[in-house]
Order: sequence, then structure tokens, then C-alpha cells
Amino acid sequence: MADVLQVSALNVYYGESRILRDVDIRVEPGRITALMGRNGVGKTTLLKSIIGLLPARSGAVALGDRNLTGLAPELRARAGIAYVPQGREIFPKLTVEENLAMGLEARPGPRPKKIPKEEVYDLFPFIAKMEKRLGGNLSGGQQQQLAIARALLGKPKVLLLDEPTEGIQPSIVEDIGRVLEGLKAQGDLAILLVEQFLEFAKSLADTYTILDRGAVVEAGPISALDDEAARRYLAF
Repeated sequence: MADVLQVSALNVYYGESRILRDVDIRVEPGRITALMGRNGVGKTTLLKSIIGLLPARSGAVALGDRNLTGLAPELRARAGIAYVPQGREIFPKLTVEENLAMGLEARPGPRPKKIPKEEVYDLFPFIAKMEKRLGGNLSGGQQQQLAIARALLGKPKVLLLDEPTEGIQPSIVEDIGRVLEGLKAQGDLAILLVEQFLEFAKSLADTYTILDRGAVVEAGPISALDDEAARRYLAF
């Protein structure tokens, strides 16, 4: 499958502390993989390593037949990987419209002269009404939706989402869930979802991978995630 994200035997260190240990993960187009585990086990480190913000000591990151290992983050973005970090990181002093324009930087080929807003209006209707509002004046849930919309305007092949429901009101969590379901149904986007909200992850994901102490300890179809594994690796 051409645009499969494949992480192989990835080892990442902070100084001399080994954070990721021979991590393998595969994310396929038209599917959502839930990346799960307690706080501090390496989930965010893995996403940052995939997008290139953290260097790997060894191992590989590939998208389709292209090896991305060693490429700078902006080159990985142009290759088709979009990253929505925990905390969203929109530009608070830029308008909604200006934030969206930043997403076009990762778009392959010539940059459009105008923002193709129709690509995100249907997904996030509030954007059409708030284009001129400063990003910092949006609610947390609206900022999260804006961050996802900005990432999608880059026309990614892979979407990395780090805790998209954290601190978000339930109605917007439902909206984000519907958007992710719709994106999955289109069949051409691979989604890697870091999520602590177990029921949200189980309702969306096709497969799961659990990290513990920087290593993959369980993986498989989401239907195979049982209560024992959830208690052992996910309970706080």
C-alpha cells in the first residue's frame, strides 16, 4: 500500500536516557491507529520522532517507499506528514484565516493563491464565521478544531494527533470524533491518534498500540483490547 506509515526499530534518547526502545508501528490509509499508554511512556516522543522534531539514534521512519529518516521536519511535512501537537500550538495573535494560511506551507506543489477554505468549512463550520477573530480569542475546543483544519490544508497522507480531546468540552469532542470518522471513511488518510480517553479511542480506532517504558507491549485490532490490558497499562 503506497502511503503506509512504517516505523521500524526506532530508538530515541534524551541525552543518555533511552526513551523509545525498538518501536515498530504501522499506520495504513483509511484506518486509525490508537497509540496508548500512561503519561511519560513515550507517546509524544514517538510522534515528535516521526515528524522529525526529535532525532532517532537508530531505526527508520518511512512513508510508502520513501525513507524519511534524517529529513528535517519541514521536509517530512512536505512528504505528507501532518502533526497536531498536544496543546494545539495555534498562533494566538494571528487571525483564524492567517492560521489556516500557515497550513498551506506544507502543501505539495505550487501554493494556492487563496486559501481553499471550502476544504475545511464543511468539517468545521464555525471557521466561516470567525475568520477574522484572533486565534487566542477562540475557546480551547475551537482552537483544537482550527489546529486540525490547518493541518488538513497541507493535504497530508498521515495525520498525527496528540491528545485532541484533552480539556475539550464534550460537544466538541463529539464533533472532532465525527470529523475523524469522516476522514477515515475517505480512505486515503492514515491517522495515528494519541488518546487517554479510552472510550473515544475505542469508538474510532481500527488498531491499537500500547507503549510502556518506551517499548511496544501490546498491539492489534482494537476489538482485541481487553479489560485486563487496559487495567495493566492504561489505568492511572
